Amino acid sequence: MTWIAVMAALPAKSAEGAGAFAYPLIFLPFLSSAIVPTKTMPAPVEAFANHQPVTPLVNTILDLFTQHSVGSDAWTAVAWCVGILVVAYTLAMTSHLRKIA
Repeated sequence: MTWIAVMAALPAKSAEGAGAFAYPLIFLPFLSSAIVPTKTMPAPVEAFANHQPVTPLVNTILDLFTQHSVGSDAWTAVAWCVGILVVAYTLAMTSHLRKIA
C-alpha cells in the first residue's frame, strides 16, 4: 500500500491532493467479505467482491483465527500482494525517475 501511496503522491500538487487518493482504497473492505459473506450480496457487488484483493486477505485471516484450513485463499492473497507490490513499485519508480529527470 505504501508504494501505491508513493505513486499517487509524486504527481500531486499538495498533501491534500496526495491524501485524497486513499479514499477509494478505504472503501475496499466494505465491498469484500469483511462485513458480510459475499454470497448475500447483490450479483454485481458479489462479482466485484469476489475478484478484489481484500476478500482473499479477509478470508485467510478469518480462517486462521477460527483455526480452519485456509485453502487457496492464502495463495490468492499472496499473489494479490506480490502483484500489487511489483506493479506499484515499478510505476512509482518510473514516476519518480521522470520527476527528477
